[in-house]
Amino acid sequence: MTRLRAPHHTPPTGRRDHGKREDGQRGSAAIEAAIVVPAFGLLVALVVLGGRVTLAHQIVQSAAADAARSASLERAPAAAADAATAAARLTLDGQHPECTAATVNVTPTSLDGPPGTDATVTVTVTCDVTLSDLTFIPGVPGTRTVSATMTSPVDRWTAR
Repeated sequence: MTRLRAPHHTPPTGRRDHGKREDGQRGSAAIEAAIVVPAFGLLVALVVLGGRVTLAHQIVQSAAADAARSASLERAPAAAADAATAAARLTLDGQHPECTAATVNVTPTSLDGPPGTDATVTVTVTCDVTLSDLTFIPGVPGTRTVSATMTSPVDRWTAR
């Protein structure tokens, strides 16, 4: 005995076939991609920009700390300035920040005074970070100036 089968009919569930689109939906994936891909690229570029500036700031802080410490070991203001500049350059060259220009300013206070007096050395390191390869981001300048200032005490009982 053969059974007759009814034609296969699925009840309407509100779902469509995944492989087919209605005429009003054609090309919507391309439009979505045209909106999302540039936005994602801009987000990645902003992360790179923030990372570059933050890393340069950390390197400049480290260079200022090294320079202040080196300067505090010297006993004459000119020697302190030379030692600070050399230490800052060594740190900056070793860390390779994207600097177009770096300056080191040394301010010794009572460094050439008699032993027993308080003395400090303050060093400010300034670096112009290169951002020229990220100029496709709206509002990004070609460089950004990052600076850090550190102060180191001088041993008060060391002969000066």
